[in-house]
Amino acid sequence: MADHRNGSPERLISLNGIARWFANGFMKTYVLRDITLGIDEGEFVSIMGPSGSGKSTLLHILGLLDEPSAGEHVFLGEQVHSLSAKERTELHKNYIGFVFQSYHLIDDLTVYENLETPLLYKNIKSSERKSLVGDVLDRFQIVAKKDLFPSQLSGGQQQLVGIARAVITSPKLILADEPTGNLNSAQGEEIMNLFTKLNREGTTIVQVTHSEKNASYGGRIINLLDGRVESRPRT
Repeated sequence: MADHRNGSPERLISLNGIARWFANGFMKTYVLRDITLGIDEGEFVSIMGPSGSGKSTLLHILGLLDEPSAGEHVFLGEQVHSLSAKERTELHKNYIGFVFQSYHLIDDLTVYENLETPLLYKNIKSSERKSLVGDVLDRFQIVAKKDLFPSQLSGGQQQLVGIARAVITSPKLILADEPTGNLNSAQGEEIMNLFTKLNREGTTIVQVTHSEKNASYGGRIINLLDGRVESRPRT
């Protein structure tokens, strides 16, 4: 894997000619067409577009949760399109954190246990898990919530836990799918300020959003329309 430790920005993601379609008999229904773009380490990118434009599909491909039907996908110097499913899972597990609109917390686990889950997947030993969970509880100011279950939390608190879970493994890349969609404006602003802070600390962030205000937190907006991409700098 390429070394990305020097001071200049490195290309984290390269997509070249990415397409995603679903076959129905002899017909292909395209969700994405000819997506070619690059994202550097340390960027904060917002993906916008109307419903059905392919935003979430693109985010899932970036997060290695879905495979393109055609094209080349390079992540951290790895040719993702050439990797086995197991190798893609390892890349996702080690370098990517995902934040979902619907939180995706595990209902029958406490906040503490939800935060611990990605560390268990990485086979991190018990003492280190305890330290990492303690650190993130403190950092996100949710120590008092650690023994509560998701159903006992507000939407904003659940999303805060979802983001804490996404960052606990110190991923290079955070992908967020409408992260404030179920929150009120004050909660949404808190989440976006948190993303800004994480980005300033060096984490690359790509968010899908319908909100122009949320998109403006990023340094670049990628517009999707009918599965095609158009990129422009923030004005």
